Amino acid sequence: MNAQQPGRPIFTPFRLWLSAIMLAFSNFIVVLDMTVANVSIPHIAGDLGVSMDQGTWIITTYAVAEALTVPLTGWLAQRFGALRLYVMCMAGFGLFSFLCGISTTLQMIVICRIGQGLCGGLVMPIAQTLLLRLFPREDIGKAMLLSSMTVMLGPAMGPTVGGFISDNFGWHWIFLINIPLVIGLIFFALTALRPLETSTRKVPVDVTGLFLMILWIGCLQLMLDLGRNRDWFADPLIVVLAVVAAVGFCAFLIWELTEEHPIVDIRVFRHGGFTFGVVALSLCFGGYFASIVVIPQWLQSSMGYPAVLAGFITSCTALTALVTSQFASKAVGRGIDPRLMVSLAVAWLGCMSLVRATWTNGSDFWHLAAPQLIQGLGMSFFILPLSIISIGAVDEDEIATATGIQNFVRTLFIGLSTATALTIWSDTQQEARNELASNLQPESTLETLTDAGFTAEQARGIISNLVEREAVVMAVDHVFLISAAVFFICAAVVWLAPRPKAPAGTP
Repeated sequence: MNAQQPGRPIFTPFRLWLSAIMLAFSNFIVVLDMTVANVSIPHIAGDLGVSMDQGTWIITTYAVAEALTVPLTGWLAQRFGALRLYVMCMAGFGLFSFLCGISTTLQMIVICRIGQGLCGGLVMPIAQTLLLRLFPREDIGKAMLLSSMTVMLGPAMGPTVGGFISDNFGWHWIFLINIPLVIGLIFFALTALRPLETSTRKVPVDVTGLFLMILWIGCLQLMLDLGRNRDWFADPLIVVLAVVAAVGFCAFLIWELTEEHPIVDIRVFRHGGFTFGVVALSLCFGGYFASIVVIPQWLQSSMGYPAVLAGFITSCTALTALVTSQFASKAVGRGIDPRLMVSLAVAWLGCMSLVRATWTNGSDFWHLAAPQLIQGLGMSFFILPLSIISIGAVDEDEIATATGIQNFVRTLFIGLSTATALTIWSDTQQEARNELASNLQPESTLETLTDAGFTAEQARGIISNLVEREAVVMAVDHVFLISAAVFFICAAVVWLAPRPKAPAGTP
């Protein structure tokens, strides 16, 4: 594959849009895989003989592995060429998808999910790079809209797709289905996208910065995943992981600020608009992903919903978000202050979290689906404007770096929020279980049930199940209350950012 000199090639309208759709679709399937396994965790855990808590590693390891490779995109693209890197990453993503699908142990599938995430993390920014090279400058807003829609719709639709496949074909196929899609995308890239290739050159890599980044992020993720099963800081291993993560993070900051060619150029955070925009975007995605992780597991384990229906309820957000995405794009282009759009949209998400915090074990289908549908009305109005607030605050020669860091921090927060939400959910269940058990007066309840004709063993089972179900839904409501608080904080934080200096619609 011969590298082309930088410069936008000319495509016919049909070839341009076909290429754009294929690139957006490749980004879509990679982002989809962040949540496609969420509703399949009970299937996978049962098949592999592990607990639900252990099964959630399949979710968190993928997200964190994605975050680790995003900062390497610029260096790798310059070293190998953007299109060549895209093809290599798609091939790696397909290979590890196959290995995930044939996994027979938890260790194997977690390792393969790490490989899948490492490759997938590079696909997202490199596909966006190719999209920006594909469109003329006056149509860059269309490229950004396509990219934003995949980031928004992929995670939202993942539970429905995963639930349908798991219920009808088995959990293995949520990974194996990627293989023919990847083959088709690679073939299209090699035959139709060659003009998008970029020039290559040897550039230095910050090995020390990369090592420190992997060290502190890996230790932090392990601490969050293992902590809830090891009584947190009562366990020496958790203490060691926390100390290494903290020291590694400090060393990473110092090194990156003094390195001539940093792996992550954190100096871009000197722009207040970028800093507050990235913080708000990451916290919003964190709050959003908390629901995507908790809802399907609760609906299946406690409410008795099949995976496909649990996934559909979780994905309802995508239906209305898809409808409103065009309105959000037009509103941004008309010069409306993006901070106002973001603040109102994020507050809207907070209100829907408060509504969901009223869910009970008696909630019917529409009581569960309605807040999800209504929430989607605000999704499009915070993703694209927040991207403009953050990227619009940096200098023109820092846009590529800022985009990579924005993707990195957002993806990292997704992994961390998943682990944190599951930890809060688990801990709150235990607290609620103890509180309910202490107030239930089991002796009198047991006597009432035995008088009604139940055996003592059946009565104890009924009491235990009742306490467990109520404890689980109380924990779910607690997670949503915390999510609502996060959203409302974000709605205020965004006003700390200055109004973007870049024209609206041209991030």
